[in-house]
Amino acid sequence: MSDRTTSRNQSEGEAMHNDPWGDRGNQGPPDLDEAIKKLQGQLSGLFGGGSSGGGSGGGFLKGLSTLGFFGVFAALAAVYVVMGVYTVDEQERVLEFQFGSAKNELETAGIHWYAPIIETTERVNVTQVQSHQHQALMLTKDENIVDVSLTVQWVIDDAQAFLVNVREPKKSLSQATESALRHVAGSSTMDQVITDGREAIAIEVEERLQRYLRQYGTGIEVTKVNIDRSAPPVQVQDAFNDVQKAKEDRQRYMNQATAYAQQVVPEARGRAQKQIEEAQGYRDQVIARSDGEAQRFEKLLTEYLRAPKVTRDRLYLEALEKVFRNSSKVMVDVEGGNNMMYLPLDKLAQRGQDESVSPEAIRAAADEIRRELLSSNRGGSNRSRNN
Repeated sequence: MSDRTTSRNQSEGEAMHNDPWGDRGNQGPPDLDEAIKKLQGQLSGLFGGGSSGGGSGGGFLKGLSTLGFFGVFAALAAVYVVMGVYTVDEQERVLEFQFGSAKNELETAGIHWYAPIIETTERVNVTQVQSHQHQALMLTKDENIVDVSLTVQWVIDDAQAFLVNVREPKKSLSQATESALRHVAGSSTMDQVITDGREAIAIEVEERLQRYLRQYGTGIEVTKVNIDRSAPPVQVQDAFNDVQKAKEDRQRYMNQATAYAQQVVPEARGRAQKQIEEAQGYRDQVIARSDGEAQRFEKLLTEYLRAPKVTRDRLYLEALEKVFRNSSKVMVDVEGGNNMMYLPLDKLAQRGQDESVSPEAIRAAADEIRRELLSSNRGGSNRSRNN
């Protein structure tokens, strides 16, 4: 009975001796220095400085064990420090997170350090122009369906907002592009989306998309929106091509008609203006001739009142001259005679040309004929008076 109790007490004492916290019993919490010393003793035993070693040999091994522990600790610390060193390029920005919470400042170009395990880093490129392709079927204002494909070029304007405010900023960009494009296409007609309004639609989509991204706080800046393709769906492509061809033919015919009108109308206006000017010229000519005849008549009247006989004879001779000028043959009936005078003026003129008759000779012959005519007229008038 006593042997069994003694062995149980010895086993309980050994268990209390192996307890690293010592025999606490009812004495309260363990002493920290004592616990560290016992831990060092156990580590020394693991390296060979336990029960068999004693004296100076045990102390040497204990010193080696302590030195190895601190060496391992220093190596781990060095590795930890090296793992936290990183570099940032000029075009990059880095945001550090401590236990998932973002710091307020961004790390710029240079060498920086963060605490691994405790902290994490996220880096973004703030100068690289990135592209987003988007294609969708849109319903236009005139209830037609068009297939639109566009490219959005964007850069990161605010790195902290890009990394913190939105969980998936690229997905938000895609959804905002879809919304802006549908809003603009739904407010436009099919012809505007497909033909001449593509540039204006691209500008409006860019403005609306940038407004959405700023409201979401994505930190993205849109630099350019290009509409790569806008066409009707493949199922109705042939019918649409026929409609476009008909529109082109109509426009061509209208242009031809306009060109013909622009050619004919000026010519007609020119002919009309020419006739008007000719009529005005003829009117001015007739009026001027009438004024001249009236003035001539007034002057003749004045001369006739001064010398009636001379004026009458001169008028008579001038009338005969005009008549003879337009006639090549002249027949003169002389009163009181049986013969008729024949004057072949054309033959005389031709003869004068052939014989190189001088103009003075022709004028003299004409004066002689005139005198004969006057004398015959005077004789006839005298005979009529006597009778």
